[in-house]
Amino acid sequence: MKCDFCSGILIALFAFAVSCKEDDTATAIQSGHISLSFLHLVDGLPLQKDTLKYINAAGNPYEINQVMYFISDVRLFKSDGSIKIINEWTDIHYVDIDIPATLKWEVYDDISAGSYDSLTFVFGITEEKNKSFLFVNPPEVNMMWPDVLGGGYHYMMINGKWRDTSGFVQNFAFHLGIGQLYKSNVIEVDSIYAFVQNYFSVNLPDSDFTIEKDMKIDIEIVMNIDSWFNTPHIYDHNHWGGAIMQNQPAMQIAKENGYDIFSTGDIQQR
Repeated sequence: MKCDFCSGILIALFAFAVSCKEDDTATAIQSGHISLSFLHLVDGLPLQKDTLKYINAAGNPYEINQVMYFISDVRLFKSDGSIKIINEWTDIHYVDIDIPATLKWEVYDDISAGSYDSLTFVFGITEEKNKSFLFVNPPEVNMMWPDVLGGGYHYMMINGKWRDTSGFVQNFAFHLGIGQLYKSNVIEVDSIYAFVQNYFSVNLPDSDFTIEKDMKIDIEIVMNIDSWFNTPHIYDHNHWGGAIMQNQPAMQIAKENGYDIFSTGDIQQR
């Protein structure tokens, strides 16, 4: 009787273990993977670097030389109301138009099969995560933001040139990061009395997709660079000058113009 009882327990435990293993296997199998590709347009066409061929809404002739930025905290909203947060390998991705490898993010996380309504992400890095020495190697380390100005890293660097009202070609550094508020508007480090977090959330329009078992989906995220200078505020390089670090009013315009910067390109099965 005692042996029969023990045998019964062992059989039950074995069956439970097998059942759990089958459940785990089924869960793991019913998933696919996504990648995010990054495309950069001006006036609806692929960016052509280093040529003074563009004109913004303020009438500034300009060119783009470099574009570098972070996106983080990607969230996928499933039709059943659940949310998948991309964070199993990395939750911060660096994009640099001069480094082709950064223009595609092969997301490590398993994405459970089903229909997804939308994709959101943070442009930049949240206050909680944006700490100095988060990155120690290039190229990300080159995005450091001075500790005296709030520390951490730039959210974005767009470097280029514009032709001013005198006809001279000037450099501009359209950089977004932590802002500062200054006592009596005296722009000196000793006058800083508060910092402003200028990262923002992006709800990528038309980013719904369906993924099936073992499927790979590539989602193209398009940055419309001209929108940084055109909507909803007209950004005039002649007014704001060549650099906007330590100029929170200018960075506030950049932040507010950023909400419609991104659109969805192709969503393809790979």
